[in-house]
Amino acid sequence: MYKITIIGLGIMGRRMLDNALFHPDFEIAGVWDPSPAAVAKARELMPDLPVAASAQAAMQGADVVYLACPPGPRKAYALAAAAAGQGVFMEKPLGVDGASSRDLVAQLAKAKIPGVVNFTQASSRGFDELRRAMDAGETGDLLGIDIIVQYPAWPRDWQIEADWLRLRAEGGYTREVISHFLFLAGRFLGPLTLLNASPRYPADPTLCELDMLARLQTADGRPVNVMATTGGKQPDRQEVTVRGEKLNHQFREFYQLWRSDGGPWVEAVDWTQGEDPRRSSLQRQLTEVGKWLEGKPHKLATAEEALAVQDLIEGMLAGR
Repeated sequence: MYKITIIGLGIMGRRMLDNALFHPDFEIAGVWDPSPAAVAKARELMPDLPVAASAQAAMQGADVVYLACPPGPRKAYALAAAAAGQGVFMEKPLGVDGASSRDLVAQLAKAKIPGVVNFTQASSRGFDELRRAMDAGETGDLLGIDIIVQYPAWPRDWQIEADWLRLRAEGGYTREVISHFLFLAGRFLGPLTLLNASPRYPADPTLCELDMLARLQTADGRPVNVMATTGGKQPDRQEVTVRGEKLNHQFREFYQLWRSDGGPWVEAVDWTQGEDPRRSSLQRQLTEVGKWLEGKPHKLATAEEALAVQDLIEGMLAGR
């Protein structure tokens, strides 16, 4: 059993706490968050939560440190954990400053356990099914990927407590959401190059993007198209369509996977047995964390993959 420390008890920190409590390979070594309100919400999941007086104190004795804090302080915590020989399991984005993140990745590569990043789809059933269909020749050659994201407002209602998500410095849905889908595209198509991007920002220079249009491509010219908007009245929409010569696959809401051979979309992953897709994905991620800590092959995103995504995302936000 591995001892895990969680730094940051916002939405993702609490989700990881909840899943670690029910995963047979993990026990909670310590937690820390500067917000008493966040700590109180976490205590609802674990009344005897081992809350430390500082992040450094929380890390003591852990096998792996999960960093769910905002990007700003993440590097310092990551390097402290790596120096102590602990595994570093980070939320995305890896960071917002390219030079700082490249230095972080270089240092983590020399650590006892190279760091990994929590792109939650990496070990999902949807990823596994798409890979199976590709390997079986069912999709034919992949032609490209289309990413569509539409939100009535950002942050969404359930994210309001994470105030930094609305700010341009570290937040925005391009970093928070589209990064997941560029990781997906890179996993299945290979390295991407940003061709052009047109972000739209509000008048207030402190606030994050409103819309994002971008075009990326692989070395052999296969396109990845991004269209993202905020405003209006509709349900949230998050769709990633992987186009194949014989068969298309479409991820909806991260974990649903659908397929079409030209006819109506049909579900490619069966969730009818009552399994919760979000919990399933995080449980599967934690199983992969265990493999990573043991030095075995795993499906988790490497720090190098996360850096490649960060470079694309920051280029898009800069309108390059």
